[in-house]
This record gives sequence, C-alpha cells and structure tokens, in this order.
Amino acid sequence: MLFYILLWLAVAIAAVLLYCKQAFAKFAKYGVKHFKPLPLVGNMGPQMLQREHFVKSMEDLYFKFPDERFVGRFEFMSPMVVVRDIELLKRVTIKDFEHFLDHRTIITAENEPIFGRNLFTLKGQEWKDMRSTLSPAFTSSKIRVMVPFMVEVGDQMIASLKKQIEDAKGKAIDSKDLTTRYANDVIASCAFGLKVDSHVDLNNEFYTMGKEASNFRFFQLLLLFVMMSFPKAMYKLNMKFIPEKVTRFFKSLVLDTMQDREARNILRPDMIHLLMEAKKGKLVHDEKSTKDPDAGFATVEESVVGKKKINRAWTDDDLVAQAFLFFVAGFETVSSAMTFALYELAVNPDVQERLVAEIKEHHAKNGGKFDFNSIQNMTYMDMVVSEVLRLWPPAIATDRTCIKDYNLGKPNSQATQDYYIRKGEGLVIPVWAFHHDPEFFPNPEKFDPERFSEENKHKIKPFTYLPFGHGPRNCIGSRFALCEVKVMLYQLLLHMELSPAAKTCIPAELAPDNVNLRLKGGHWIRLRNRN
Repeated sequence: MLFYILLWLAVAIAAVLLYCKQAFAKFAKYGVKHFKPLPLVGNMGPQMLQREHFVKSMEDLYFKFPDERFVGRFEFMSPMVVVRDIELLKRVTIKDFEHFLDHRTIITAENEPIFGRNLFTLKGQEWKDMRSTLSPAFTSSKIRVMVPFMVEVGDQMIASLKKQIEDAKGKAIDSKDLTTRYANDVIASCAFGLKVDSHVDLNNEFYTMGKEASNFRFFQLLLLFVMMSFPKAMYKLNMKFIPEKVTRFFKSLVLDTMQDREARNILRPDMIHLLMEAKKGKLVHDEKSTKDPDAGFATVEESVVGKKKINRAWTDDDLVAQAFLFFVAGFETVSSAMTFALYELAVNPDVQERLVAEIKEHHAKNGGKFDFNSIQNMTYMDMVVSEVLRLWPPAIATDRTCIKDYNLGKPNSQATQDYYIRKGEGLVIPVWAFHHDPEFFPNPEKFDPERFSEENKHKIKPFTYLPFGHGPRNCIGSRFALCEVKVMLYQLLLHMELSPAAKTCIPAELAPDNVNLRLKGGHWIRLRNRN
C-alpha cells in the first residue's frame, strides 16, 4: 500500500514539475530575459519568505538587464511582462491603450459586490462610463471648496501636538501614525461629511475600519498575489480581500448619509454630495476647470475618456464602491506621501528651512489667511512634494491586462522573434524603478527638490516620472492628493520643527513584511514647537 502511495506521489510531483517546465518556457522561447523561477511560486519566493520587499525584487529585475525593452517575471504561474522601454510605455498607456484597457482582476463584483465595483476594478466600457461620471468631481474647482475642511482637520492635529510637546526637547513620534490619523480625518470630512478627531479619539470606528481595510501585511500580500494569479479559484473558494464587517460599515455609512441629506435637504460640498449629483446625472465638467496649470508638476491631466458626457444610471452599490475606494486611497497612499515627506524634511534640514521660509513668507503676505491659492502659488512646496513622489512613489508599480493579443516587438536587438502578449496576460509598469534609474534621474537616491525647479524640470524626460500613472488609467485623484499633502505640510511646518529621533531609520531601509512602503523600525521623527 505504501509503495502505491509513494508511486502516485512521485507521479504527481513529476506531473507538476513537467507542467511548470512547460509554463515557464514561454519567455526563454522568445529571448525574453528573466530570473529563473521556482516550481509553482515562480519569482515570488523572496516575498513569500519575507526576505525582501517587492520594490527590491522589481529593482533587481529592472537593472539586471539594462539593454532590454522588456523583461519577464512569473508571479506564481502567471507570466508578467515588465516594461523597460519608454517608447513601448507610450504605446501601452496611450497610443494602443485599447489593448491594455483594464487592470488585472483582483476582486470580482460577484465575490465582493462593493469593492469589486470601484473605479480601479471596473473593466471595459463600464470603467469608461464610471471614469466619465466621476472625473468632474476631481477638478480644482471642486477641490478648492474642500480646503477649509482640510485646514480644520490640520488645526485639530496641531492642537493635539502642542498639548503633547510641552518642553524644549520636543517629542519623538511615529510620523506614520500621525499622518494616517490626519488623512483619516480629512477623508472623513471631505468624502463622508463626518467630523472625526483621531488624535484625541484614538480608536474611533472610522479610523479602526480604515486601518483594517488598508494595512496589507504578509497574509494580505500573499492573498493579493494569489487572487491576481488564480482569480477563478479564489472566486470558487469565496475568498475575500476586504473583511465583511468593513464592507458593511462603509455601505451603511454612505447610504445612511445620502438618505439623511435627501430627507433634510442638506448640501455640503464634499464627495458624498458629488456622488449624489453623479447619480442624478448633474455632475458635469466646468469648462474653466478642464485645465489646471496651477495644480502642480506631478498632476496628471484627464484624457478624452474622462471628459465624455454619458447618460447612465448607477446603483447604490456602485456609489458606495467609489466612496470606499476614495477612502482606501486617501487613507494609505496619501498618508504614505506625507510620511516620507516628513522623513526627508527631518533628515534634510536645509530643505526644511527653505520650505519654512516660503511658508512664512506666504503666511505673512496673505495676512494669516490660508486657502487653495495659498497652496498652489508656493513654488518650492511643489518642488519638495514632487521630489518626495519621485523618491517614494506610493504606487511602486502599476499593471495592465492585455485584452487583445498584442505584438510587443523584439525584447532586445539580439532576439530573432517578436513577442506577442496574449489576451488575459499581464503587464507591469515599474514606477519605482523608472524613478530610481540614474539614466533619467542622476544620483537617484539623493533627495533633491532642485530637480523640479524652473531651470531643471524641463530636463525630466516624459514618461519617466509616473507618481500618478499615465494615460487614461491615471489616478483620478491626483489634484486632491497633492492639495492634501501640501495643506498638511503648510500647517505642520508653520508650527513645528522636524528633526531625526534616536530611532529614525538612517539610511532609509524598507521593511519586507508589508506590501506598502514602511521603514524598518517605524517612521520616527522628533517634533518641537517653533518659536
């Protein structure tokens, strides 16, 4: 009996190894350079064992083959093309965008009706229609009226910090905790119309739900890649990425708020109001706001897809899905940008003092008044934020799914065959690697806002700076995110001096146990009250 069990086990192992060998032969057949994959896990071994951050594995692959137009990577058994060539990147994101319209399937609407219907996960014509519906909500004219909400949240933060920092030595704080609480309260106010003070009420429900929805540690990282690699299997197993209680909380919050506003005829210029307008078909582009030259260097412009007028009815679940996406994006990605901005300002005091001087100059010039124009007119502020987003892009990579077979051409000058990416296969745009390539950004590990000065920013090669993506699938909330980061820095630096703490991670090193950007040991800085 034991003999037959061992025999069948040996046959099964042999069959798996043979299947893997055939699956992993695709890149080699066409001369596409790649690292040798392991059976079943592909090139995911270091991430599964928490030996290195995803950033490191993507960097290693990008820089190992400098003469390639594109390289290969296996995420478990799924072949992924990683783009290295700028001209190819232009084709994929703009010229031949219709071949790469969608993101990879992570979560389906059938499995998770709320999260599976958001702007990021929608596909095809549905995505186009939703993008057109939501685009008018993110113009500068709409964000302008939300700045007072951001300022109010910032005032709460400063008041809390001043109570904590009573002596000249200041206080060491984990800036990730600070910025996450700030971002949480901004989203609560600007998106949901709620007044929350997470610096005082440390464990309020809105904050704890946000932490649970966006803190992707090892299990969530593993589940994320498994879902992308085996979406059908995950659907059949009813595996969920977002906890059910989080989904219920946000659905109830959005629908109850909408119902209350309808009943009491409440009008507040926030995202809930804009979603209600979208449902009624009343959300349209302001002719004056379709171009926003003052939004900042990192801002991405809306494509023709987002500017089309559509007439489509959306369900309550569709609107809840968008509100939830705003929350997750605002909670994690914006707080990440803020966290690394504070880190770089703490370890680069010369940059900090120059930015403080600009803030004080504008503060005096405006008589202490603070609004949207105050932020957009600050040149050095924009340089600093642009460089933070280069060095620490919150979206370290982005992806596309090929929806129609596409000829990528030859991977290199020695290849003899063109490589066709097939329908359903994935493609990766390695944002972090482009931003850290010395060919595009000399001395790339140095924090240098001068790269974005009037004298230098024209030297930045198009398509090499991608903090909010590129093409029609770019980040719809770039203006909101930039404004929020700048408001936070303005208020904090006006009142606080930043410096390294004893536990500050110098030099910066990423923790490998989180899919998000986290420094080893935490994001510690010291704050002191300014005189």
